[in-house]
Amino acid sequence: MKSLKDYAAALFDKTLMPTALKVALIVGSLLFAINHGSALIQGQMTRERWMSGLLTYLVPYSVSIHGQHSNRSRQSVSQSNQLASNSK
Repeated sequence: MKSLKDYAAALFDKTLMPTALKVALIVGSLLFAINHGSALIQGQMTRERWMSGLLTYLVPYSVSIHGQHSNRSRQSVSQSNQLASNSK
C-alpha cells in the first residue's frame, strides 16, 4: 500500500513532472492524431471522444511518472545497499 501512496505523490512531484509533460505532449498528440484525427477533422468529436482524447494524454503522463519513480526508487535502494556494503 505504501508503494501506491508513493506513486500517487509522484504524480505531482515537481521534479518528475517536466519530463512526464513532454512525454504526454509528444506521445499523447501522436496517439490523439491516430485515434481521433479523422473525427476531429470531420467535426465528429463527441463528448465521449473528448474524454477518450483526454485519457490519450493522461496515460503517457502516468506511465512516464511510473518509470521515473521506479527508477528513482531502484537507485535509492542500490545506493543504500552500496553504502551498507562499504561500511562493512
